[in-house]
Amino acid sequence: MELLLILLIPFIARWVIRFNQTGTLFPAFFLSAKHKDFLLKNFEFYQKLPLNSKKIFERRVALFISSKKFIPRQMERVTWEMKVLISASAVQLTFGFPKVNLSWFRYILIYPETFYSKANQKHHKGEVNPRAKSIVLSWKYFVEGYLEPDGRNLGLHEMAHALRLENRIMNEEYNFLNQEVLEEWEARASHTMKEIKAGTENFFRKYGSANNEEFFAVAVENFFERPIEFNERHPKTYRTLCRLLRQDPVLLENT
Repeated sequence: MELLLILLIPFIARWVIRFNQTGTLFPAFFLSAKHKDFLLKNFEFYQKLPLNSKKIFERRVALFISSKKFIPRQMERVTWEMKVLISASAVQLTFGFPKVNLSWFRYILIYPETFYSKANQKHHKGEVNPRAKSIVLSWKYFVEGYLEPDGRNLGLHEMAHALRLENRIMNEEYNFLNQEVLEEWEARASHTMKEIKAGTENFFRKYGSANNEEFFAVAVENFFERPIEFNERHPKTYRTLCRLLRQDPVLLENT
């Protein structure tokens, strides 16, 4: 019996740490019927998934919710609807990586509108802060991103930044992006950024030419929101991103 308790200590400690961080002792692995119905009515990516993939998506969303602490800023509380949709945006991006839960980022901070960032003394719609282990979002602009498939999606944009950072941070989810494919992506990104700056490329918005990180985030927005047009305009870049993220949104469009 003593030996069994000794063996269980690491697992108990992990649960206690999770409770201190999230207020939830045991992670929830399943969504309620209410949550599933809400996703089905409000999250297009989930709507298009086949039944077996829907079940996997639900479990991933439940795990994301239970492993993060959602913190309201300049608002009274974070509703369960907010938690479900924000978690779904993270799972949408990471769906090709079964073991990636953006585990470095423990806190999701939510503001009603834009917020002031001390880092660069500007108002932001969203940001990712690896030092604070936090992803920060404006709820207004998060919702707007999913209302219109125009290649501008705050949730996907910030989750894309978090994904790139997660891949570099030395933890249990380190280095999950295929290095060879990542190098190919960087080469294509560099070429496209030059075209954007030169004014010969107009599919991606100009902000994507700021640096490699911003181009990746802007490309991810279009990858999920305008996959058919992305594939038609930039087939090699699109296929490279499919390989990098291990999924192909065009296939969902054709189902």
